[in-house]
Amino acid sequence: MNPREGDTHDGRVAVVTGAARGIGRAICQRLAEHGATVAGVDINEMSDTEGLVRSTENGWLAVRADVASEEDAQRAAAEIEAAFGRCDILVNNAGIYPYRDWDEMDFATWRRVISVNLDSQFLMCQALVPLMKRNAWGRIVNITSGSLLSPGGRLTAYKAAKAGVIGFTRGLAADLGGYGITVNAVGPALTRTPGVIEAGNVGSLENSLQRLIIKRIPEPDDVVGTVLFLTSEDSAFVTGQTIMANGGGGFL
Repeated sequence: MNPREGDTHDGRVAVVTGAARGIGRAICQRLAEHGATVAGVDINEMSDTEGLVRSTENGWLAVRADVASEEDAQRAAAEIEAAFGRCDILVNNAGIYPYRDWDEMDFATWRRVISVNLDSQFLMCQALVPLMKRNAWGRIVNITSGSLLSPGGRLTAYKAAKAGVIGFTRGLAADLGGYGITVNAVGPALTRTPGVIEAGNVGSLENSLQRLIIKRIPEPDDVVGTVLFLTSEDSAFVTGQTIMANGGGGFL
């Protein structure tokens, strides 16, 4: 057995949005390695993630959905309930980050970035929290961003959405604490993912090393340990918090 594997999430049903690749795929894999049944939710095809999860011999469900759509979020929750009858963990990881100079920003782009990065978290929580309340136990982790601590430009809509995630996390934690449900946020540094590479930001990865205390380019696995803790029994007394898993690239 891989030394990082264990049964800390045995018997739990975990839902991860943005599961097709990058950080979402890494979260799905590690949750499964630690015993969870995983439902991946993404607008894209998830066969690579499915292969990693099924290799652990734990359960898997792929749900193709646009998490920024209320109808799709409700349908995804219905499919998860039909398959597993419960939801214990929700990791709101889906996100987009189109780089735009301010003079290039139009309202349609602004709305789409806010919808995918912030509205989707509200919609998925609205759809799945009722399943958590049934068992008086739940763990919600909302992915924000270490970019909030950086002066880097061309991300106005993205930073606005990710700042909103922190506020949403704090408010929801207060509303759900009485039901045995914790809500926390995790902020990665700029990470080597397919989305970052496709956006042509390999140079930004190299430049970000100047701001990091841990001098290496972050990989998706660098975020996962924090998510595993916040979705486990060990984090029962942690809620409403934002943890920056960012190599020391800024302190909150």
